[in-house]
Amino acid sequence: MYKILKTEGRAKRALFETPHGAVQTPVFMNVGTAAAIKGGLSSEDLERVKCLIELSNTYHLHIRPGDELIRDLGGLHKFMAWNGPILTDSGGFQIFSLSRLRRIKEEGVTFASHVDGGKIFMGPEESMEIQSNLGSTIAMAFDECAHSRAEYEYIRASAGRTTRWLLRCINRLQELNAQSGTINKSQMLFGVNQGGVYEDIRLEQAEDIAALNLDGYAVGGLAVGETAEEMYRILDAVIPILPRDKPTYLMGVGTPANILEAVERGVDFFDCVLPARNGRHGHVYTDKGKLNLLNARYKRDDAPIEEGCGCPVCGRHTKAYIRHLFKAKEMLALRLCVLHNLYYYNTLMGEIRSALDENRFARFKADKLAGYKTEMPVDEP
Repeated sequence: MYKILKTEGRAKRALFETPHGAVQTPVFMNVGTAAAIKGGLSSEDLERVKCLIELSNTYHLHIRPGDELIRDLGGLHKFMAWNGPILTDSGGFQIFSLSRLRRIKEEGVTFASHVDGGKIFMGPEESMEIQSNLGSTIAMAFDECAHSRAEYEYIRASAGRTTRWLLRCINRLQELNAQSGTINKSQMLFGVNQGGVYEDIRLEQAEDIAALNLDGYAVGGLAVGETAEEMYRILDAVIPILPRDKPTYLMGVGTPANILEAVERGVDFFDCVLPARNGRHGHVYTDKGKLNLLNARYKRDDAPIEEGCGCPVCGRHTKAYIRHLFKAKEMLALRLCVLHNLYYYNTLMGEIRSALDENRFARFKADKLAGYKTEMPVDEP
């Protein structure tokens, strides 16, 4: 059940009830592609950094350790010792990211495994079966994430195929949820809007899927080559077409500024690898922008990453120490920066929710954006 608690313009503050607990939105989903946050974080760490919902990937877990093994061990929640909600990406993004290793047909997609080169076929039915084996809270419909710069006719054909695949996903998931051995018989399904940067394709496809009364709706195929302005233009066009009384998910986005802009346009759910990926390279997020801890300026800096931050890292460690860990190639450096970054993102979402609760989101957004720097400090010797 999805209940809107407050609104400010198009921005929504809501509560989304799931079989694995309630999700307060707007929310950022912490990305654990292979059932783990890269950077050495555990499920216990996710609780410490205020994670409300975790995201894992269908394709990667199918490759290893295998979705049937995870099913036999009790499902993904038990496997990774995480009791909160989990959304599983359908494997559709790998159509984009593994473009040199796949072949697309109406039936589905044939991949060459990035691990051992073995042939894998995945279509809508297979994606639903894998996600059912995983037992995630929310399953994503199988879609094609085409490059935003692809030709118009290709994008139109791809979006149409995504809609047809969605219908097949609906039918197969209903069958799976009715089976006696299914781990999560209440598994939810989100459909995906596609169409590149072409508004007419986006709007037509959005109208088609909006009529299907799904548990939620995602906007996919953004942050894959287009500008931020193009992304916002598409959101301005598409989100009003999607059901306002259902959660809206912007896939693979993004920076704190992207999130603030998208919340203003009505987005509830976000995910992105940036906080963990950047953290593993010494880049950390603060209210004054993103810092590169490898810079020489931090060699003697005995202050935390951000004064006043309540994360487990800033309460104990200095920028000088973390920089030293990177220079010494200690794995602890990666863990500390990822911990901080995920805490920062989850805290930002909590602050957004509070601002919406108190009818001050517009001012909050303006203040946050004013504090962010547009460029990282240049590396020093």
